[in-house]
Amino acid sequence: MYYLLIILSVVMFGGCFKLNDLYCARMGTSLKVSLHFALISSLAALPVLWAICKFAPTVTLFTLLIAALSAVNGIVFSFCSFKALGRINLSLYSLFSMLGGMALPFVQGILFFEEELTVAKSVCFVLIALALAVTVKPVGTDKKGGLIYYIGVFVLNGMSGVLSKIFVSAPFEKTDSYSFSFWSAVCSVFLSLLVLAVILLREKRCIKPKSDSDNVCAQQKDFPDVKTIGIAAANGVVNKLANLILVISLAFV
Repeated sequence: MYYLLIILSVVMFGGCFKLNDLYCARMGTSLKVSLHFALISSLAALPVLWAICKFAPTVTLFTLLIAALSAVNGIVFSFCSFKALGRINLSLYSLFSMLGGMALPFVQGILFFEEELTVAKSVCFVLIALALAVTVKPVGTDKKGGLIYYIGVFVLNGMSGVLSKIFVSAPFEKTDSYSFSFWSAVCSVFLSLLVLAVILLREKRCIKPKSDSDNVCAQQKDFPDVKTIGIAAANGVVNKLANLILVISLAFV
């Protein structure tokens, strides 16, 4: 049953990749855009997660700590995702993301949770490494300066699974998986608003240039329209539910 849930979450993440691509195509790849995306998607997911918690999420210090780390990881992942999608196609982006999501938790389980290294697992890891090796040449033919974002997509998506495993396995007082997902969304909203506020303050302090070529302030697009907000909101609900399914499954798999 739990393996079926994991498969379901993978399919849901695949849908999120497409929604990321649509949002990126409409809004661009700036930090401000990724923060808008994180804010909208997390706000959309909050009512759903609150209802799943029966409108009474519990909280512990350890839960808030991991939730905050998860939120930071998610926001930076969104930024790297948009930057990567501006340089490579969706299929290659999906490959980096999914391989990172598999490789890092795999290594974590072997090194830190005494999981058995079987022949089947070894073969799977070799296939992951070969899949990554195949992508090296195509990446070099895309726009320059994107390697750091490809690595970011790989590592940060993997870190999502690593943090979930730490939450499930650590011997500290913690909430259930539902409350953890709720507080992760809350932290994402708070952090997105905080960084956006800093950016807006910086923009207000920028001196108006004599010409566009002298503009020292980064050009930012307007806040997303209704359709674009809908894309981000759909991504938030699907992504948070997919992560919730993974956290629940990790307690049994």
